[in-house]
Amino acid sequence: MELLRALGSLIERPTPEHRRIAAALGLPTPPGHAVHGAVVDFQRYPWGSVYLGAEGMMGGEARDRIAGFRRALGMGGEGEADHLAALLALAAALEGRIRRETDPARAALLGEARTTLYWEHLSSWTGLYLASFAGCGSRFHEAWAGLLGAALARIEAGLEFPARLPAALREAPPLADPRAEGGAVFLASVLAPARLGAIVLRDDLARFAAGAGLACRVGERRYVLESFLAQDPGATLRWLAEHVAGWGARMGGRGPDPIARWWSRRAARSAGLLGELAGAAAGGRDRVAAGAETGP
Repeated sequence: MELLRALGSLIERPTPEHRRIAAALGLPTPPGHAVHGAVVDFQRYPWGSVYLGAEGMMGGEARDRIAGFRRALGMGGEGEADHLAALLALAAALEGRIRRETDPARAALLGEARTTLYWEHLSSWTGLYLASFAGCGSRFHEAWAGLLGAALARIEAGLEFPARLPAALREAPPLADPRAEGGAVFLASVLAPARLGAIVLRDDLARFAAGAGLACRVGERRYVLESFLAQDPGATLRWLAEHVAGWGARMGGRGPDPIARWWSRRAARSAGLLGELAGAAAGGRDRVAAGAETGP
C-alpha cells in the first residue's frame, strides 16, 4: 500500500524528493513547477469535491462527506480531506491498521471502512480524473496516471462493493437545460463534472477556439465559455456535445463497472441535450447565448 502513498505524493507540487520517488517507481523524471502548474494546478484539480459536487468546486457537501468519514475513523478530517494525496495516504494507513489488527471483529469493521473509502470517496471519481491526463503533453503525468489507475484497479478487483451507487453520484443533478433553468445555471452545470459527465479543461477551450476561429479571452473557464456562446452559440454547443460524447466513450472500463457505466450514461445524456440545444440555436429557435449573458 505504500505504492498508493508514494503515487499520491507525486500529484502535489514538485519537490526534490519527487525525483527519487519517481525513479523508484520507474516513472519519467517529474517536470518542474511550470509544467506541473500548467497540467495540474490550473486544470486538473486533485480534489474529489470538484468531481463529485454539484457545484464542480472545491469544498461543499462532497468534502464534508469525506471529512466526516475520516473523523469517524479517528484519522483526521480537517484541512484538505478530499485531496487525492490525502485520500491515498488514508488508504495506505487504513490498510496498515487492518494488517496490524488482531481482533477479528475489529479487522472486519476496518475492512468495511476500506470498502467504503474506495467506493464512496476514491473509485467514484478517480477513473474520470485519471482519464483527463491522456494526451496532456507531460510524459511524467501520463505515466503517473496510468500507474495509479492500474494500482487502483487491482485493489478494486479484490473488494466486494455495494449494489447501489456512491451517494454523490446518486444525488448529482443532471446538466441544466437553459430553456428551463436559465443560462447562468446552465453554464455552472457545464463546468461541474458530476452534472456534465465529463471534464472541460482550459486546453479543450483553447483548442476549440483555435479550430473555430473564435476569440479566446483570458479568464476563468466560465467567462471563456460564455464569450464563445455569445460569438457563436451553435458551434459552441455542437462542440460541447461532441466533446462530452467522447468522454462517454472513454469512460467505459474506467473504474468499477457500475461507476464507469454511470459516468458514461451521464455523458451520453448531457451530449443529447447539448446536441438538441445546438440544433435549436442553429435554427434560430433559441438564443442560448442571450440566456448565458442575462441568466435566469
